[in-house]
Amino acid sequence: MPVPLDEYPIHQLPLSLAYVGTGDRNFYDRCYFAAHDRTGDILLVTGLGVYPNLGVTDAYATVRRGDRQWAVRFSDALGDDRLRQRVGPYRVEVVEPLRRIRLACDGDAQGIGFDLTWDGAFPAVHEAQHVMRNGPRLSLDASRFAQLGTWTGVLRVGGDEITVDPATWVGARDRSWGLRPVGEPEPPGRPPEPGFAGFWWVYSQLRFDDYAIVLLAQEEPDGYRVHNDAMRIWGDGRREQLGWPEIDIRYRPGTRHPEGATIALTARGGKPVVLEIDTLTSIALHVGAGYGGDPEWSHGQWKGRDWASGSVYDLTDPAVAGRVPYGVIDHACRATCDEALGWGIFEHATIGRHDPSGFTGF
Repeated sequence: MPVPLDEYPIHQLPLSLAYVGTGDRNFYDRCYFAAHDRTGDILLVTGLGVYPNLGVTDAYATVRRGDRQWAVRFSDALGDDRLRQRVGPYRVEVVEPLRRIRLACDGDAQGIGFDLTWDGAFPAVHEAQHVMRNGPRLSLDASRFAQLGTWTGVLRVGGDEITVDPATWVGARDRSWGLRPVGEPEPPGRPPEPGFAGFWWVYSQLRFDDYAIVLLAQEEPDGYRVHNDAMRIWGDGRREQLGWPEIDIRYRPGTRHPEGATIALTARGGKPVVLEIDTLTSIALHVGAGYGGDPEWSHGQWKGRDWASGSVYDLTDPAVAGRVPYGVIDHACRATCDEALGWGIFEHATIGRHDPSGFTGF
């Protein structure tokens, strides 16, 4: 049977848009949003995903205030109308494509509620396609666009109602789609040789008054870079490639927690562009938000119809703190570029060996 999207001239395969162009169970299509004020006191990360070949849709929101992290999760069967992005009390409304998005969550019973509107401050930009293999197996093949902007509305968490003012609240968003591990774990088959030794990753989205910068880098344990993309986006839509980021991260002594970073970029003609980043607060995406390594829930899992869950984590609890380093962590940050002041997200993971950082194991 046709679905509502079939009414639009957007087909790219000789299939109804009820189906995607691959039978791979790991196909996904997901949005991500981050919102924070400029004090570093509070950070919200939230998103919604669909998993067509698993028949599942889900959403999450997680908020960090001080040493506590709240998380809510919602899951349901995926319906036919993809224009209706909704899971239980959570919904995404595209008010103006690539410019304005409304997010609403009536999940107060689970711990978080909000009614927030995103306004893009700069055009959305498509990043380089990201491909990863685990031995001979394709583990990631994804496209993504990113955008920097501001937020307006109300956030409710921990019994408090917080006014979100665009004069002080900023953030980043992306949408990605393709293949990545989702749902219940698959049988691993023959393990790759010599096995997993380490993962190092930086993904930063920063906004300044006149431009935004989006950069990412992924390296193998010996420091060999397998993914690299860096660009500056101007308000009129111009894009400027910024070469090969040289990233020097300042870790808190005795930890893998990044307190700051110096990132050396290069504009056309060899002109240096230097970012100085200071991290503020952070959210571990694998503590309640369902990203890789979360022991409680992962994206795409079938949890039954109309499933909802909420948790509050004490980040000083050794049982929670001990698992925080073993996943991807989003840091709200303050940045300078030359004399310009900016804000955004510094996402980082360093697990296992990474020779340039001096990390020799787990």
